[in-house]
Amino acid sequence: MYENKTLVCKDCGQEFIFTAGEQEFYAEKGFQNEPQRCKECRQAKKNAVKSQREYFTTTCAACGKEAKVPFQPSDDRPVYCSECFAAKKAEQE
Repeated sequence: MYENKTLVCKDCGQEFIFTAGEQEFYAEKGFQNEPQRCKECRQAKKNAVKSQREYFTTTCAACGKEAKVPFQPSDDRPVYCSECFAAKKAEQE
């Protein structure tokens, strides 16, 4: 049903293949638009966004270790390190 398509990356201008499998995945997810960037440029853009994210340092409410979180902690809610957060989440399931 789907066939490989050659597309041009809007960032670097290189051609890349939008495979039949990728097209099927896009259709299953309901995506309307084809990718505009090659895999390398998509990854570079993703990494650039991650590096721009500001992190805040706080103390874990459960174990007392230092925790870095991507939001400004407030005093009205407890903040957990990733290990304690995962443990609390597992308890709830």
